Amino acid sequence: MAPLTMNSPTGASIPCSRSFIASRPHRTRSACPRPPPRCYPKESAINFAGPWHTQQLKHVVDAQQFCKDSLDVIFDVAEEMERIERGSPEARALEGYIMATLFYEPSTRTRLSFESAMTRLGGTVLTTESAGEYSSAAKGETLEDTIRTIEGYADVIVLRHYQAGSAKAASSAASVPILNAGDGPGQHPTQALLDVYTIKRELGRLENFNIGMVGDLANGRTVRSLAFLLSMYKDVKMFFVAPQVVRMKDDIKEFLTKEGIAWEEVDDLREVASEVDVLYQTRIQKERFEDRPQDYEDAKGKYIIDSNLMKDLGEGAVVMHPLPRVDEITTDVDSDPRAAYFRQARNGLYVRMALLKLALVGV
Repeated sequence: MAPLTMNSPTGASIPCSRSFIASRPHRTRSACPRPPPRCYPKESAINFAGPWHTQQLKHVVDAQQFCKDSLDVIFDVAEEMERIERGSPEARALEGYIMATLFYEPSTRTRLSFESAMTRLGGTVLTTESAGEYSSAAKGETLEDTIRTIEGYADVIVLRHYQAGSAKAASSAASVPILNAGDGPGQHPTQALLDVYTIKRELGRLENFNIGMVGDLANGRTVRSLAFLLSMYKDVKMFFVAPQVVRMKDDIKEFLTKEGIAWEEVDDLREVASEVDVLYQTRIQKERFEDRPQDYEDAKGKYIIDSNLMKDLGEGAVVMHPLPRVDEITTDVDSDPRAAYFRQARNGLYVRMALLKLALVGV
């Protein structure tokens, strides 16, 4: 096991800094006094005039734009979405509205759950898959021009793009809501929202729990967005377990340190499994290693959740995964009641129904 160092605060009266001590050499830790809460961290990609659920034009660009009040509203509406019956007046809430899905990268769960969400609320869907190949982008059209064109056909645009920052660029050009469905290695805020919703449903709380994030933490936009959202809740500790080449990037660790959130980098997945309430696994993203094939070979298959590792996981804990999986969770785990990843995927439908309803017609 490669030795690491540890980071610890020197005391509440001293400004938070990253000073290293020699104990427990296999971990890197940071924890600082928690500052007063604020609704929008300075790192948010765009500026806002108020809480998200009160804005007239409700883009969803990054996780930092949300505050707890907005999350409470989204989750309350998501619970209402779970109870909607076919043929009811609530199932026609978005009748007459049109959603366009514009995906420049492959997707199954995100695209179909958005399209299902819109349809279940009575709306209509315009869709294009592989937009980089089958849209005018193949002719050289800019993303901004594409957005300005499509907003003439639709009331809301769901965008997935291969470049980090693309959702911000799209929102700056749009006069209809842009919902970020993943921007390369940047963020995936709607996934993070459904992840937090799932944690709330599974644990019954959003405070005082430990979460282990495992796998490709450098390229995983889901874990980046999730870390931002969980930083708003009290007594949440994060463990980062990843191969050396795909460890969590410094911007996230520095943000968490500044916010007073406890985090540790750990090599031993079995040790983490015994300490967490949520084990959040991710796949090593081969598509992000096109020019680094050896790094991919070094990273893949290092951390696998199987029935043997599940013996170390607490009885009340859960395993989550944004999916798709490759081999990082073996199929024998699926029958374990603590395997929450398919329930998590279904929760994405309700959260995205809530986002569409709030973005288009409000509460």
